[in-house]
Amino acid sequence: MINAQDIKNGTCIRMDGSLYFCVEFLHVKPGKGNTFMRTKLKNVVDGRVLERRFNIGEKLEDVRVERRPYQYLYAEGGDDIFMDQETYDQIPINKELVTGSAFMKEGDMVEVVRDASTDTVLYAEMPVKTVLEITYTEPGIKGDTATNTLKPATVETGAEVRVPLFCNIGDKIRIDTRDGSYLERVKE
Repeated sequence: MINAQDIKNGTCIRMDGSLYFCVEFLHVKPGKGNTFMRTKLKNVVDGRVLERRFNIGEKLEDVRVERRPYQYLYAEGGDDIFMDQETYDQIPINKELVTGSAFMKEGDMVEVVRDASTDTVLYAEMPVKTVLEITYTEPGIKGDTATNTLKPATVETGAEVRVPLFCNIGDKIRIDTRDGSYLERVKE
């Protein structure tokens, strides 16, 4: 159990039968009345964010979480198979629990967050940025760098992203795995 004033970003609590991570918090001391904590909590299962207010001194059930690096091996049905880098154990994780799974290729490292008390996987996160090669896109024309127009391109994992007109097949690009947006072309 923790006190409400001990909530920080990344703190995991159990509330109403669900697990929530604190995304944002603010310690509020109004001119009149008691001090309280205003928080934004993200549901681990469905990703919904809710705002909640806690009085100072209120007891909350905290959940101890472990973050560990795992390596992506392959996909099997609706699951992705990952390997623990320390014990070499292989575990299946549902694709819906992996953020950025469309941009994952074999050998990529992800951070798996698990509930330490029940040893269940809460979610897995890809790194925010990844480099992928374009396997198909319409050819670019010389001089197409002046406008901010985007065209569809397919990357090596099969995902489709929007890229600038000057990108061609074989180019390596950096992608934001949270929303699939193009960041930059990578020179080697």
